[in-house]
Amino acid sequence: MESAGLESKQVRRMETLANRLARQTREAELFRVLDGNRVECFACGHRCPIPAGFAGVCKVRFNRGGKLFCPDGYVNSAACDPIEKKPFFHVLPGSRAFSFGMLGCDLHCGYCQNWVTSQALRDFRSTVDFTPVTAGELVSLAVRHGAASLVSTYNEPLITAEWAVSVFREARAAGLLTGFVSNGNATPEVLEYIRPWVDLYKVDLKSFDDRRYHELGARIGPVLESIRRIHEMGFWLEVVTLVIPGFNDSDAELGAIAGFLAGISPDIPWHVTAFHQDYKMTGPENTPPETLARAAALGRAAGLRFVYAGNLPGATAGLENTRCPGCRAVLIERRGFRVLRNRIGAGGTCPACAAPMPGVWGPPSRRREEDHLLHLRCG
Repeated sequence: MESAGLESKQVRRMETLANRLARQTREAELFRVLDGNRVECFACGHRCPIPAGFAGVCKVRFNRGGKLFCPDGYVNSAACDPIEKKPFFHVLPGSRAFSFGMLGCDLHCGYCQNWVTSQALRDFRSTVDFTPVTAGELVSLAVRHGAASLVSTYNEPLITAEWAVSVFREARAAGLLTGFVSNGNATPEVLEYIRPWVDLYKVDLKSFDDRRYHELGARIGPVLESIRRIHEMGFWLEVVTLVIPGFNDSDAELGAIAGFLAGISPDIPWHVTAFHQDYKMTGPENTPPETLARAAALGRAAGLRFVYAGNLPGATAGLENTRCPGCRAVLIERRGFRVLRNRIGAGGTCPACAAPMPGVWGPPSRRREEDHLLHLRCG
């Protein structure tokens, strides 16, 4: 009886959160009207056809009276952290990124490290909340904390794209770079919509096997097509693959991912990062450094010029560093999210051989390690 009572309380909490989120909305822009009072949502690759009174797969975009409504004017969490944490390794090294996140996701990955926000409307164990905020308030916080960029992350930013654009309009006016940290399950429509306001785009390419993507709640096709489009459209693109033993760590699969990226551009930075047991995925062992070294070797063999190993600071024999692909000089030395040395000047060239380095560069950051960084989570 005690467990039944607890479940009942959890159900009431979920209903309250869902109802309050439904009020924290505005009419969406990324949809078209179908017959029978239905709408088709363009925010993500599911392209949900949503009947009146129902929500899409993400559970935060819903049809009210034949019109689509989307999240607006709130955050669940915000932080001012090194931009390397996103990770962007070729964007203003050592600078701060002001990150904000909301609730919901169009996928349901069993290993999600941000599941308390991404699965807040699916999983009774999540106890998060949100706080109303204006776009101007977020930008002011970013400026106050010395950020050079403002990034939508923690949950899937595509499903809150209209709100992100509202924030990024003001961020651009304040001189900040803007970015998405995303699963890449986009549509051509949403990429065209955000392109005028988004500079940076990080995509999680989770597998090269459509069956694995079905396990996570998506299809691989829209993700691969979006990666191609993101690069073609001129966003600065970096790609991350969380390497999970027994899930996506075979030579064949890692080599296929690397070959796909190199076929788009050898200058796309590829981050191969270590898995650790989390959320519902507690079966596989944590990823050892040797696996990341093997993945990085496969990336280089496929023609990628910038391959990085992450989540194991100091344990991957220099695979956190940026090297000149021509003369092999170390240009940026890192340990985890810390930049220990940056030799790339504002012009973005190698000081040893003058080769141009792809990325978004500027004067070296003067950030001090002891400076205060903002971390906020509601709930």
